[in-house]
Amino acid sequence: MLQQVEFALRPRPRGFHLVTDEVLRQLPELPRMGLLHLFIKHTSCGLSVCENADPDVRTDLESIFNRLVKERESYYEHVLEGDDDMPAHAKSVLVGVELTLPITNGRLNLGTWQGIYLCEFRNHGGSRRVVATILGE
Repeated sequence: MLQQVEFALRPRPRGFHLVTDEVLRQLPELPRMGLLHLFIKHTSCGLSVCENADPDVRTDLESIFNRLVKERESYYEHVLEGDDDMPAHAKSVLVGVELTLPITNGRLNLGTWQGIYLCEFRNHGGSRRVVATILGE
């Protein structure tokens, strides 16, 4: 079985957002066993898997990324779309725009403390489009 759906995640402010439930609501019934591939169609955000219980992790990640990639650096040439744009592109490259997750017994086979994150790197990124491809039996 091979299925593909495209959907939008609701707009969120800059930060790291747990979106596991929102993603699952957009998907058809998952196969007994297989893989879920998620691809976000944007260059200023990313997808990741991380801690799903303590919201301090999301706050700390935002602080870490803002220290790693600063706004308004004098060497940036791509500056026409705002102070947060070029740093958002760099952060997106660091995090990545895709995930591949195992499906076992019709459910995502994530660890106890794992969840899917939307890593929003723009102050006002808007709705984000995701392509989900499901391969399974």
